[in-house]
Amino acid sequence: MKPTDTTEMEKMQSMGSRIGSFLQRYMAPLFISLILLVGHLSFGILEGYETVVLSVVTCIIIDLVVGRIYTGKWKNLSSAYISGISVSILVRSTVFWPYALTAAISILSKYVLRYKGRHLWNPSNFGISWMLFFAPTYVAGLSVQWGNNLLPMSVIWLLGMVIVYRAKRFHVTATYVISFMVFAFIRSLITNHPYLAEIAPLTGPMYQLFIFFMITDPPTNVRSKKGQMLVVFIVALVEFILRLNQFVYAPFYALTIVGPIAKYIDLRMAARLK
Repeated sequence: MKPTDTTEMEKMQSMGSRIGSFLQRYMAPLFISLILLVGHLSFGILEGYETVVLSVVTCIIIDLVVGRIYTGKWKNLSSAYISGISVSILVRSTVFWPYALTAAISILSKYVLRYKGRHLWNPSNFGISWMLFFAPTYVAGLSVQWGNNLLPMSVIWLLGMVIVYRAKRFHVTATYVISFMVFAFIRSLITNHPYLAEIAPLTGPMYQLFIFFMITDPPTNVRSKKGQMLVVFIVALVEFILRLNQFVYAPFYALTIVGPIAKYIDLRMAARLK
């Protein structure tokens, strides 16, 4: 092999490595942007583009400022961007301030609600749950499904599965989805609702954000693979109970209740092993 051929091969390998690193770092923000774009173009899930800008900018500014004060470093803004997009998709309000407040609560929860230096709640899940519970007059949640349009749903699910697989969180998503479907069947027997109606929420943007971003959030997951699967099973169980009691936003509340308790126990156990 000629030296020039070796040089060209090294350049190609270096470029491939940079592309792989870029995709690894920014795949999640690109994916959530795709959910936003497909959802809005297909079903008009957004109140307006202004709410997206407001939510994202609020998350980024607060994460930059508070993160710098708290850690002394400039934060990678991927997490803040994902939180902002999640807020803009999942929050419904006729006024603008709930988007900014939800975004602010989401990011601040990472720095205020901590144990042993780790935050316990998924940021956007906490902020959205807080607003849905305490400000129901001004805030509602997204409840749009993809309907019979299988193409956007298939694309989102395929890409979502690839991302959680690469992030080594496929078992978390799979366990939750299977648990949800089993509990949906039990719920249909109890309520006499059609089974398809009970599992229909899985086809919506709300559940796609919940399944691919909230329950798989690495900083708030417990350490072991079996523990992660047990936690999301319990989340699905609590959601099942809440749904039977007519809680509309059951998945958000279930994760808000179960997630931090599991993370707290996991951190306590880790401290005892040291």
